[in-house]
Amino acid sequence: MEGIEEGVAEKESSGCIDLCLGEAAVDLTGDIHQLPCCIKYNGPCSVSHYFKPNHTGIEVDGLKVEEAFFRGRKLQGTTIHLPEGYSGFVLGKRSSDTGKPTGISEGNVIGWETNAKFQEITFWNHDNLPSQDDAYVRSFHWLAVSRALHNPATAEDLRAASLALKQELCTSEK
Repeated sequence: MEGIEEGVAEKESSGCIDLCLGEAAVDLTGDIHQLPCCIKYNGPCSVSHYFKPNHTGIEVDGLKVEEAFFRGRKLQGTTIHLPEGYSGFVLGKRSSDTGKPTGISEGNVIGWETNAKFQEITFWNHDNLPSQDDAYVRSFHWLAVSRALHNPATAEDLRAASLALKQELCTSEK
């Protein structure tokens, strides 16, 4: 058992993410896509030459549907704006060890830097229209739940909740 734990410890690494936007970081808002597939290629490609999304004029659950084709397969998607106060980042491995965080001298340290930023993302489905019931859309609801759970409750919040509970109890007794 100890050998397994030691092997796991050897593979673990820590990381440092630098979210400071340098001059090289670009705004990719409108150009970020979540495809329902895995592309086993990491390099330059003229994506805009082959991947051309079009607006369909269809709206489902308040979401404007777009259509595109990837390797002959029809994709239907929609663009989701990130909630207020949130941003998306495209990260890349830091090119040198000069940005190594202080205080970390042992182990595998991976440094990440911000290459680009975005405020919206287009997600795509293969065989069905995008909707509010898609797991990807629903995942953004957790941000509001998290904010509600972690924000301190004020006296006014507690008073309003107490009044609402009393009203609910009164109406249910009738």
